[in-house]
Amino acid sequence: MAVDLLALYPKLVHLMLDTVFVVDRDNQIVFVSDACEALLGYRASELTGTTITDYMHPDDLEASHASIARVMNGQSHMDFRNRYIRKDGGIVHILWAAFWSMEVGARIGVARDITALRQAEDDLRFLAHHDPLTKLTNRSLFNERLDAALREARQHKSTLALLFLDLNEFKGINDVHGHAMGDSVLCMTARRLEGCVRETDTVARMGGDEFTVLLTDIQSPDAVSKRVEQILMKMAEPLGAEFGAIKMPSCSIGVALYPADGEDADTLLNHADDDMYRIKRHHRSTE
Repeated sequence: MAVDLLALYPKLVHLMLDTVFVVDRDNQIVFVSDACEALLGYRASELTGTTITDYMHPDDLEASHASIARVMNGQSHMDFRNRYIRKDGGIVHILWAAFWSMEVGARIGVARDITALRQAEDDLRFLAHHDPLTKLTNRSLFNERLDAALREARQHKSTLALLFLDLNEFKGINDVHGHAMGDSVLCMTARRLEGCVRETDTVARMGGDEFTVLLTDIQSPDAVSKRVEQILMKMAEPLGAEFGAIKMPSCSIGVALYPADGEDADTLLNHADDDMYRIKRHHRSTE
């Protein structure tokens, strides 16, 4: 039996999971497939005759206009990404493949919803530079920021401080109350440390129960001492009722100042680490 493929094309277009747009040279939508409702929340009849740029995220308009110009100049754009605002106010990330049809006199574009993909990409980027448990900066990103801060300090002849913090007797929490409760204590430690620093400073988890804090543009050693005292006071606050009888462990904090205690990252980290263990040994000897 012969099949009239041309007669099937309109039905096939509306069966596509991706959305097909046909847009004239004035950015008016002249056709859109039925998948638009899943993509943007509008029925095809609501979009036809309206201006497509009205639905674009304002922050993406400049790049979108550049892509439109490229397509209308005869250059297909097969991998353009931008954001649209749905009827319900939500944001959808879209991957476009588009070309200019001389025969039709319009842009023809196919839009794919990549919101889930974009979120997965963002999550992977975050995990590459952050500790998955505490969400703090991880060792890799901390080292990058320390190197950048040292370059800045050398250029402007300023001072920075590096704090190395370790929880005292943290192993006992894991051994007695379990690792889940230990993880909760580590997360609480992270939040308390974040509450003691400026947005320009960096708190990182180096591993286990060890944390570092990078304080930039320090005015004096006294300012660092006050910050250490603030952290110690914050860490000494009782835990909430959800922690039961568990007490917040005390902490030992080692300090290294640039340039007094070292002029490179390794020297500063070693100095702060040694200082922290000196304080920890003193803590054990006075118990």
